[in-house]
Amino acid sequence: MAKSPKRPVAGLPDKDTLLAFLREAGEAEKSDIARAFGLKGAERRMLREMLRELEAEGKLGKRGRKGFAEAGTLPPVGVADVVARTDDGELLVQLVKGEADAPQAVLVADKERRVSAPAMGDRLLVKFSRTGEGWEARLVKKLDAGGSKILGVVRKGHRDVRIEPVDKKDKEFLIVPAGQVEGLKDGDLVLAASERGDSRYGPKRGKILEKIGREDDPRAASIIAIHQHNIPIGFSEAVIAEAGDQAVPTLKGREDLRHIPFVTIDPQDARDHDDAVFAERDTDEKNPDGWVVWVAIADVAAYVRPNTALDREARAKGNSTYFPDRVEPMLPEVLSNGLCSLKEGENRATMAVRMVFDKSGTKIGHKFTRGLMRSHAKLSYEQAQAAIDGQPDDTTGPIMDTILYPLWNAYACMLKGRERRAPLAIESLERRVQMSPEGGIQAILPRQSLQAHRLIEEMMVQANVCAAESLEKARTPLIYRVHETPSQEKIFNLSDFLHTIGKSWAKGEAPTTKRFNKLLAEIKDSEHAEVVNEVVLRTQMQAFYSPENLGHFGLNLDRYAHFTSPIRRYADLIVHRGLIRALNLGDDGLTDREMAELSGIAEHITETERRSMAAERAAMDRYIAAFLEDRVGATFTGRITGVTRFGLFIRLDETGADGLVPVSSLGDEYFVHDDRSHALVGERSGKRYPLGLNVEVLLAEATPVTGGLVFQMLSDPAPRDPNAAMPRLGMRGRGPKGGKGGFKGAGGKSARARNGGKPLGGLKGVRKGKRK
Repeated sequence: MAKSPKRPVAGLPDKDTLLAFLREAGEAEKSDIARAFGLKGAERRMLREMLRELEAEGKLGKRGRKGFAEAGTLPPVGVADVVARTDDGELLVQLVKGEADAPQAVLVADKERRVSAPAMGDRLLVKFSRTGEGWEARLVKKLDAGGSKILGVVRKGHRDVRIEPVDKKDKEFLIVPAGQVEGLKDGDLVLAASERGDSRYGPKRGKILEKIGREDDPRAASIIAIHQHNIPIGFSEAVIAEAGDQAVPTLKGREDLRHIPFVTIDPQDARDHDDAVFAERDTDEKNPDGWVVWVAIADVAAYVRPNTALDREARAKGNSTYFPDRVEPMLPEVLSNGLCSLKEGENRATMAVRMVFDKSGTKIGHKFTRGLMRSHAKLSYEQAQAAIDGQPDDTTGPIMDTILYPLWNAYACMLKGRERRAPLAIESLERRVQMSPEGGIQAILPRQSLQAHRLIEEMMVQANVCAAESLEKARTPLIYRVHETPSQEKIFNLSDFLHTIGKSWAKGEAPTTKRFNKLLAEIKDSEHAEVVNEVVLRTQMQAFYSPENLGHFGLNLDRYAHFTSPIRRYADLIVHRGLIRALNLGDDGLTDREMAELSGIAEHITETERRSMAAERAAMDRYIAAFLEDRVGATFTGRITGVTRFGLFIRLDETGADGLVPVSSLGDEYFVHDDRSHALVGERSGKRYPLGLNVEVLLAEATPVTGGLVFQMLSDPAPRDPNAAMPRLGMRGRGPKGGKGGFKGAGGKSARARNGGKPLGGLKGVRKGKRK
């Protein structure tokens, strides 16, 4: 029994008494009921008949094989599966051993985050309780459900229904009963789980947990990425209500900054504006030719207070996640695109910093203030840059002398300090997806790098440094943005690669940003520029959040914190609260409890950031695969950007798309992976496919649902390196005689040469779209 009710009067109970007993007990088996009422012999048989009658009347529900409960009720504690999601994003759980009468319960968030957030298909131990609006379930702990979950596509065949995974690394599919796919169509995206105790041999059997969309939906790429990486979506009713119950703060306790003509400069499609800038000459005679730079940030801490529903959900999300067609925000839209967005001409609460620079670009002072501001103009990067380049428009023309020229002159001053500091100068080309009004993919374009971008970036960097300095000076704990020095192992790998292109880096030489920048300057205009930038980028450590200051190697800064984007990063909100506490700017600053939890918060938001980055990359891969799906069989130029034992990764010049040339398709010579020189080397000929080689490839396969691109190499390998040792000769083969290989080859010739110089659009095995 779930709990021990009061001992009833002995003897066969009537139906009302029996139901009252079960209501108090939660659930019970027939033997438990008989024991509680002291029933024996004939009375036990009569009890059995009574249970049957109550069940037939719909007043009793079965719980497992032998248990009974009052219909429509749940036990105080039980094991439940997460089975559905409400329109508000809340999860619903179903009692595992409950029949159809057992109601679903809303899973209440774990306020203290004792365990990681549950997801669809998880099995949980929960406490049930009835409320005025239905049943709630509070998480006790997550249990091992015994089966793994996959996100997949429904494929209906003549004999069975398969769920094929959308993850290109996962090759196993699930077989599901036909009865589970009633109402589902071929091509539906579903979340499924393998059944417990499934056979080790043959296809796994599974069950469908949730339908999430269609593979042919233009937005499928982001939908898949959201579910595959467990990105939290939506907001609870409590959070929506709390966000809506806010107002613009008054001047009470704030400095009036509305006379300062701040402007926001953001991407053209930006919907939220969390930073604004202004610059002017310093009038202090002690600082000739110096500049004052203001950076105003949305005062999110005024609306999202510690230990509220808004705060708990923002911490759980950790950050906003950005896709080409949507944003999954950290805060509800009423805040992120409303009260916390520094909209043109509207009063907004701000946390601002006034920074002073001397004529050499050295910061000589700063001060934080909590104020009320009003943005003078909303500009895009392209719009501001065009104005500076001599093409002002109706918005920028009137503010050239008062706002834009001072901003650029102040940046020119700050640039002197930046150049002395010498942050890492890696140049990497980023791409963006341009969506059509209908939601399809219009183009894949290079992301512009304008001086306007670098101006805003440097002003934000300096504001972040000020935040870290102020909190350290006040001895207030904070979360730093940490970027460690590259490891010795990474430097050794870099040294090995540079040797192959005639550049040296002594393995005992200490890595500094100055040394990296010297290398990048040396190869800037050479054929190796792009690949060296790529390798230097891979040599860097991954940044993370920490309450311990370990410096920021990439920016070459001793201390650095994130302060400038509290709308989309929880780390920045923590820093804002720290400043409020340290500088006595209000009663909504960092709490003692938060200070004690900083280590856990830093670890959590590092995880959420990496989760979002993985989801964003996965969505981009799928969008690019969808964009190229109609061009299967076409040829492209590209560059080898990765070399592994199983193949070559190629980045196309036109779109920046990344795909794989399988090693099995490189001809009948066996290619060996030389990890020291980052090349695949022919075992017999010594010919090489090294990192950075410019090549021509044919697009053999594009699978939007997985984001996978497979190429066929059309270019011949580079000649043997006379200074390199020949790889060990083996007995392995490829092509017609080797018996394996995706595309048959002969004599190590390129694929196009083997086809008489003709394009390979009709090459056997070239396919696109759905998996066969």
